[in-house]
Amino acid sequence: MTSPKKPSTLQSMVLAGTTSLLAVNVTHPIDLHKTRLQAGNFNFKTLLQQEGLLSLWKGIKPAYFREATYTSIKLGGYGPLKKTLGCDGPQAPFLPKFAAGSLSGALGTLVGNPFDVLKTKGMTNTQTAVPMTQMVQHLYLQQGLRGFYRGFSANVSRACVLNGTKMSCYDQIKGWILEQTNWTRKDLRCQTASAFGAGFFMSLATAPFDMVRTTLMNQPTDKKIYKGFIDASFSIMKTEGPRGFYRGFLPMWGRFAPQATLQLVIYDNLLTGCGFESI
Repeated sequence: MTSPKKPSTLQSMVLAGTTSLLAVNVTHPIDLHKTRLQAGNFNFKTLLQQEGLLSLWKGIKPAYFREATYTSIKLGGYGPLKKTLGCDGPQAPFLPKFAAGSLSGALGTLVGNPFDVLKTKGMTNTQTAVPMTQMVQHLYLQQGLRGFYRGFSANVSRACVLNGTKMSCYDQIKGWILEQTNWTRKDLRCQTASAFGAGFFMSLATAPFDMVRTTLMNQPTDKKIYKGFIDASFSIMKTEGPRGFYRGFLPMWGRFAPQATLQLVIYDNLLTGCGFESI
């Protein structure tokens, strides 16, 4: 029996993009909840009364573009980078896997950051929803191209930690499960348990970076309140203490757990369904 082949970088990214576009429809309302909590302007009852149920999907259009770029690269690039770093064997150590995930996350951020800014603006807007084209025009007129890379330092740090933790933990937990059970890497039980565990660890590691990122990206378009990642971090620490970095943690975990499970399980099954080797 011929062993499954590895997908090319392009094939891996296409399958990852398909996965992320499917999953984001389910997880976007939880992401909006988390983002508004971080921005300090969330009340679920008020949201439903004043903005309506569909407002839970505010910012979904830039979110689609974000998933098609950022997530395609960070998720789809992990396998090829893991192979490049020589850590795609079953007994490969954790750190090179973390490095592969971090690098693919950083590369995805370079492309996806503009859509992340637009998505954050869309989700934190409590007034009438603004079309994506209008948000792009307004941001460009106010700040030029630099406006689309607001919060980039925090976002790339977040992406490295998030994707490094997510992909390496998923990969590593799978290995641990295989040692303790008679399941295979393709077994849905193995995939689901591994993805859920990865979702918890990535939430724990990413929360501080996510809070700083939202703070930077949610600044008014006509002025700059924070100088950058360090300035925003010190401001959060000064006003709220260490707990401030974990504001919105529960909805973040509530988003990351199903998101990681949906993304990784769908992606893994798309790989095997197309005749490729699973993660």
